Amino acid sequence: MPTLNQHDHTNQKSTSWTSDAVEALLSQMTLLEKIAQMTQVEKNSVLPGDVAHFGLGSVLSGGGGNPDPNTPATWRAMVEGFQQEALRSRLGIPLLYGSDGVHGHSNVVGATIFPHNIGLGCTRDPDLLRRIARVTALECVATGVRWDFAPAVSIPRDIRWGRTFEGYSQDSSVVCELAEAFVEGLKGEGWNSATAVLPSVKHFIADGATRWGSSMRVNALQLEVDQTLANAQTDQGLAALMEKGAWQLDQGASTLEEEVLRREDLAGYIAAIRAGALNVMVSYSSWQGIRMHQHRYLLTDVLKGELGFQGFLVSDWEGVQQISSDFYSSVVASINAGMDMVMVPFDYKAFIAALFEAVSRGDVALERIDDAVRRILHVKEALGLFQNPLTDGTLLGQVGCPEHRTVAQEAVRKSQVLLKNDGVLPLERGTRMLVAGKAAHDIGMQCGGWTISWMGQAGPITSGTTILEGIRATAEDPSLIVYHPNGNVDADAGQFEVGLVVIAEEPYAEGMGDRADLSLNPEHLALLEQVRAKCAKMIVLIVSGRPLVLPEALEGWDALVASWLPGTEGAGIADVLYGIYPFSGKLSFHWPRSMADLPLSPSSQALFDLGFGLSLERNA
Repeated sequence: MPTLNQHDHTNQKSTSWTSDAVEALLSQMTLLEKIAQMTQVEKNSVLPGDVAHFGLGSVLSGGGGNPDPNTPATWRAMVEGFQQEALRSRLGIPLLYGSDGVHGHSNVVGATIFPHNIGLGCTRDPDLLRRIARVTALECVATGVRWDFAPAVSIPRDIRWGRTFEGYSQDSSVVCELAEAFVEGLKGEGWNSATAVLPSVKHFIADGATRWGSSMRVNALQLEVDQTLANAQTDQGLAALMEKGAWQLDQGASTLEEEVLRREDLAGYIAAIRAGALNVMVSYSSWQGIRMHQHRYLLTDVLKGELGFQGFLVSDWEGVQQISSDFYSSVVASINAGMDMVMVPFDYKAFIAALFEAVSRGDVALERIDDAVRRILHVKEALGLFQNPLTDGTLLGQVGCPEHRTVAQEAVRKSQVLLKNDGVLPLERGTRMLVAGKAAHDIGMQCGGWTISWMGQAGPITSGTTILEGIRATAEDPSLIVYHPNGNVDADAGQFEVGLVVIAEEPYAEGMGDRADLSLNPEHLALLEQVRAKCAKMIVLIVSGRPLVLPEALEGWDALVASWLPGTEGAGIADVLYGIYPFSGKLSFHWPRSMADLPLSPSSQALFDLGFGLSLERNA
């Protein structure tokens, strides 16, 4: 029979760890050690020595859960430190380290950051998604991370939702094709290969089908800022954001009919499981009045039963605590519903104590605990963690390397959607052009949320190429490109052949980005008017995490491009503006005519329908 210490700690191969060995390991575990395997803790909250003392199953970096300084090397040192401690526990069970690499390994300064999913959905290119996931996996593994909380297979019905950009499309067939490819890319040659990364398919289920005003995350009357919301670090306070619509949709309630839920929302999970997915993250939201974290019918009967899902379920950040004000009953309800691992970023000792008490009192059966731990251990076995708990440090040089950024630039140009063109595109390289809009020269704004920090932020937060830099590098002469954030150039600058205006949303994530009004704001409109007066032709780029409501008839706009949130490689936009590559992106969402049309119903007439996108061949 295999022994518990069959692995060594130097990455050398050892005898294959079999399922029989998992059963043997399970038989030697105490109840406390089993519960510890079901526990996931945020890296800043776990006390020194507790990973080994309890034998914790997982540690994570949430959005912004970074080492200081934030470099690939310090990331690797941090993750390996936790892993080495896990290997010193009584049974030496390796831990799974997770991170929110939702568009590349996007917490890491210097990593390759891809367009958010809404842009990737416009590419309709599963081979590209496979390569993006492979790059993401390599950069994660380089830093020791073997678990990526992606892909999201949400179907956002109401684009006022702050997580709209995390969805590939409102068309479930597009979601299925791209999610399957992404899972395959993280898997690589096989789950037990040294560069495979475990995907977390999320958020199960109907997280994109909640009703406006149904979110229960923030009490609008008390506006208490808890430990999680304190991490948001937004430019505006919570009260000001709530006035704009924050926390109205995210973590809310869905009343979808089950037939629709199964036909549309379940499809992405079926596709991901078909591709080999071994982990699913559960949604904060509720369905038919029951929170998903306690929804036994969907978690156990449907996902594990009907679909035969053999992996494990993980809760979202503090999701179990939202079931009830009574923590003990929340833990009991969630575990009995089928939750296998619980993300308790701060209060892990309270969780361990509560679940230990629940088993001791008979409120949770030992068989349910064994099922959860067996699933977790089997996934660790599948990833080869027992043989190779530490990753290859020689991969560090690949983080943000030119080859990876080339893939990202390809993703940017293929995600651009040309919505209008009255003969101004493609540009000639000798065109004299005024570029305006602060997002034209801002890496943080073009990356959006979930970039270095949870909310993301404006400014030079990581390395990359801004939209302006890409344009200047492509133009015949960089001096032909005049940039001013508000378009207010000197009068002696004269009339420009072309004005390029970059209209952008501020960075946001989750419910902080729920918005009651998606119309262009007065600052946007003033910028457009300012530039229109200084140019013969005007191009407008929309840098956003969702379609925005545009002025009627797009008056005075000669070209319109949906650029989404392109990530670090802004040069991909210049590639299509100058016709080096053709425009090929097609909308993955319906684009509304007005706020009155939201949320779009099947009978609503869109300004641009899902699938729309003008084709424009490259310059000769």
